[in-house]
Amino acid sequence: MSVAWNLPAPGDIVWCLFPEVPNIELGPKPRPAIVLSVERRGDGDQVSVVYGTSQHLMRLKTGEVAITQAKNPAAFKLAGLAYDTKFDFKVIVNLPWSDRYFKVPARNPHGNTPKLGTLHATILRAVEAAYRAASAR
Repeated sequence: MSVAWNLPAPGDIVWCLFPEVPNIELGPKPRPAIVLSVERRGDGDQVSVVYGTSQHLMRLKTGEVAITQAKNPAAFKLAGLAYDTKFDFKVIVNLPWSDRYFKVPARNPHGNTPKLGTLHATILRAVEAAYRAASAR
């Protein structure tokens, strides 16, 4: 379904019904996702995203990065997260920018849009390292 939301930018964090992989069926609940890339297409805009979870934060594996309130409060605040969250760059999916996969969060700091926040400059190196490590596998 077509939406009137502005396209996100790489580095934005959005509220997403991240699909169960390898299928593209909707996931069981919305979760934060980092936008890696955006592609304007004639048949509809598409975004590449990685999912976030608040589970197992103390056990970061290769290709994962965490944004936590205690370690980096500025990054946590700018990200718009409600909980400490880790993102897994081993699982990247391309999704249509539509209300099938993206939702406006209940706490919507950016208005009527799925955007939660943005990556802070202090976390970009860690994100890039996680992406490279996941890509090398």
